[in-house]
Amino acid sequence: MADGVNGLTWRKSRSCASAACVEVARAEDRFLVRDSKNPEGPRLGFGADDWASFIGAVREGRIE
Repeated sequence: MADGVNGLTWRKSRSCASAACVEVARAEDRFLVRDSKNPEGPRLGFGADDWASFIGAVREGRIE
């Protein structure tokens, strides 16, 4: 979903079956995460290295 304020494209997992999911957007060299139930609420930001480590851990099953 495109964010009209800053032009970010927010994505959520294909496996998300409800409105209770997180959404992720790329903003230059950062990855932003927000609650899909509260899109105007707070956002967490992660650098590319930290994001890659997190995604790797999820794919390896170290984080569920």
